[in-house]
Amino acid sequence: MPDSDDADFRAAISAQVTAHLDAMARRLEPLGADAVRLLDGARTATAGGKRLRAAFCWWGYRAVRPEVADETALLRACASLELLHASALVHDDYMDASDTRRGRPSTHRALETEHRAAGWGGRPEQYGAAGAILLGDLLLSWSDELLRRCGLEPERVSAALDVLDLCRTEVIAGQFLDISVQARGLEDVSEAMRVLRYKSAKYSVEQPLHLGAALAGADAATQDALGAFGLPLGEAFQLRDDLLGVFGDPAVTGKPSGDDLVEGKQTVLVALALDGLRAAGRPGDADELAAALGRPHDAATLRRLQRLIVESGAQQQVEDAIGELVALSDAALDRAGLDDEATRALRALGAAATSRSA
Repeated sequence: MPDSDDADFRAAISAQVTAHLDAMARRLEPLGADAVRLLDGARTATAGGKRLRAAFCWWGYRAVRPEVADETALLRACASLELLHASALVHDDYMDASDTRRGRPSTHRALETEHRAAGWGGRPEQYGAAGAILLGDLLLSWSDELLRRCGLEPERVSAALDVLDLCRTEVIAGQFLDISVQARGLEDVSEAMRVLRYKSAKYSVEQPLHLGAALAGADAATQDALGAFGLPLGEAFQLRDDLLGVFGDPAVTGKPSGDDLVEGKQTVLVALALDGLRAAGRPGDADELAAALGRPHDAATLRRLQRLIVESGAQQQVEDAIGELVALSDAALDRAGLDDEATRALRALGAAATSRSA
């Protein structure tokens, strides 16, 4: 199997996702055309992406067992995390009222458009919302099924399922924490960091590492070492995502420029910007930024908001925090005493996850 940071690995993971969706299509065939519509949504939701969670799972396994006896079974287990990720994205897009994902209409928008074009009864928006909720639930169920039936030793799969249980609990609770923070309009850096950790950071890096290591039979000390590497790296990964959500190039990210501002996300970047503007004696600018969150804006207004964030010092603070977290992660990896090949691969994956442009 090639290194997990190359196109061949991503293609192998995508093939396992496709194979599982094909099997689900045969299962749902008796339900007719509506089930086909749901499967089409699943294929779109799982298409593309960097497959980073699968890669961290793969190397979590390889860090414990350098040789893989059944590559296909391990690939299936790693691919289960991509179904979990797709589930989270489908639900997240609906909750954030996002119009696009990876340059395509988000699931609820695509279904809403289909309903409207067909002239069906009821409200198109409600149809889109219901479809997105159900598709996200289905992808979450299929993630569990793909891991459970991956083909590795039952006792190792059982240990990995315990990790998946915790991962799903944290992601769902973290998402509720996120919408609650937004509803209350909190502008607190520590609260924003808590949301970041439980909604995204842990399930993006730390838990995939733990899941792969559990499949390989890791002991508690090895799991702790992987966690010490994975948690700060996951936080750096999400901080990079926060920067891209405000300053990213739409042609690269597949999302509109400044999308996080339009969606009203109370990110660490925004919380730091508000603190920085107030500390600089610019309460009016802080109030302008706070009032702009969660509202549509034209290009000129978005540029103004981006400039305020830069002038507050928040952009540089987040860049500095990413650097510090990556350094913590690298130091933990140096102390872990893992297999040399796995150490090199994990370091490369960490660099790719935190210096990306999409």
